[in-house]
Amino acid sequence: MNAGWYTSLGMRSPVVQAGMGGGLSTSMLASAVSRAGGLGTVGIMAPEAFLAELHRTRTAVGESPFAANLLMPFVRQAHVEACLSERPAVAVLFYGFDASLVRRLKQAGIRVWHQIGSVAQARRALSDGADALIAQGVEAGGHLAGSTPLRDLLVALKPLAGKTPVLAAGGIFDAASACNAQRLGADGVVAGTRFLLSPESDAHPDYQAQLLRANDTVRTLLFGLSWPAYHRVVPNAAVHRWCHRHSDGPRWLTLLNHLSIPARRFISLSQASKMAGHQRLGVPFYTAVAKTTKMTECSTEVTPLYAGNCVAQIDSLRDAAEIVEELSQGFLSGSLSN
Repeated sequence: MNAGWYTSLGMRSPVVQAGMGGGLSTSMLASAVSRAGGLGTVGIMAPEAFLAELHRTRTAVGESPFAANLLMPFVRQAHVEACLSERPAVAVLFYGFDASLVRRLKQAGIRVWHQIGSVAQARRALSDGADALIAQGVEAGGHLAGSTPLRDLLVALKPLAGKTPVLAAGGIFDAASACNAQRLGADGVVAGTRFLLSPESDAHPDYQAQLLRANDTVRTLLFGLSWPAYHRVVPNAAVHRWCHRHSDGPRWLTLLNHLSIPARRFISLSQASKMAGHQRLGVPFYTAVAKTTKMTECSTEVTPLYAGNCVAQIDSLRDAAEIVEELSQGFLSGSLSN
């Protein structure tokens, strides 16, 4: 296995924590992962908070690398300036493209990775200058870039990517899943749900408790106000109420959510968090904001419980450093057995 891509960043293992936005992955989680030898990621949030969390991570990790999550539908100039100020080793772009942004970040010495869900998206990301690809299988939690299972996506991407590293995301949660990803050709692994269920995550305890009890997930469009994109969640009262006929949710609601897309220009991430506190079961206008420890006024029954398919196999919280160690050992064991 070519370990150059991650050792050149200063990482000790090919394990990346997904950038869970809206305050789920802050400096506490990102720095714990990076100090353990992986690559921790600060998820996108309101610009001032984003800058502060990047700075805290920079201070906490010292010379260890960390990443910043840039969720393209919500990226503002202030988010870019925060990255240019704090200089994370990597910026991870998702759900949109901007070649000029890629150039600007790379000129500042920041490597740019792109999370994609299809071959067409991979071609665009490589054309824009991406330094690595994160192949997101449909098994993943949160918002989905495609509908292809991870196995098939990895097989399709490896010949296209050439020497560009391809990391696997979607269903990575233990040594066995990391080992399997390596055997399928992945150069590293990205985990979200497993790190969400750690003490260092800023997911609300109620959110975590629901995930630990979960037996299944659903791919839906329900929590799509101003961002009508598919996402994978654990069913809650809102899902049971509004998705009992079709997992996407009511067609009229999907149409209204599409009509609300222009509102993204005016609704900040902090405002969206405040809006989540007013969501009700009988009125299905649900934002994409999940419940964090700071959002005590919100109910987990009407906010998205993002989680991947692997959630049914996770029954306890684990320290971030332990997760990094297990995933790393599993991935490296796959390379040794080839």
